[in-house]
Amino acid sequence: MNILTFLIYCIVVTFTPGPSNIVILSSTQKVGARRTMPYVWGATLAFGLLLTASAFLNQLLADILPGILQVMQIIGGIYMLYLAYQVYRMGSTEAAPQAILGFWNGVMMQFVNPKVVLFTFTVIPAYVLPYVAAESWSAFFYVMLITCIGFLAYSSWVVFGTIFRSLLNRYQRTCSMLMALFLIYSAIIVSGLI
Repeated sequence: MNILTFLIYCIVVTFTPGPSNIVILSSTQKVGARRTMPYVWGATLAFGLLLTASAFLNQLLADILPGILQVMQIIGGIYMLYLAYQVYRMGSTEAAPQAILGFWNGVMMQFVNPKVVLFTFTVIPAYVLPYVAAESWSAFFYVMLITCIGFLAYSSWVVFGTIFRSLLNRYQRTCSMLMALFLIYSAIIVSGLI
C-alpha cells in the first residue's frame, strides 16, 4: 500500500468543506465549542461505523450501493436543504442552533451525507482490503486510523470556528447566509441533479 497516497486521500476528503464541517463551523460560531462537541462525537462515531461496515461488508455493499445511491442522494439532498435553512436561521434567532446540535444529529448527518458514505465505502476497498483481510486486526487498525483522521478534521473546524468566532459573529448574518448557500450547493451536487 502507498501509505502517503492513502493519508493524502483521507486528509483531503475529511478536512475539505462538506455538510458536516459547515454545520460544525456554524454551530461553533453561534454557541461555542463545548456545545458543538456532542455533534462532533456523533459524527465521528457514525464515520467509524460506516468504515467498519465497509471493511466487513465490502462485497455486499458493492453489489447494493448502486441501487441505493440514488435514494441516498435524494434523502441527503433534502436533509442538507433542511440544514441550510437551520444555518440561515442562526443569523437571526437564538433558538435555531438547537435544531442541528447534538450527538444523534451528528450521527444522522453522516448516514445521509453522500460525501461521507462514498468516501467510507471507497477508501477501505481501494486502499486497505487489497493488502489486508477484512476480518484481520490490520483492517481494524486502518478503520481506527481513518476514524481518528475524521475526528481531527471535525475538531479542526471547531478550532477554526473558535478562533474566528468574534469575526464570524461580527458578520453573523452574512456568514450564516454564505454557509447556508454552501449547504444548498452541496445538496444540489449530491442530489445528482447536476
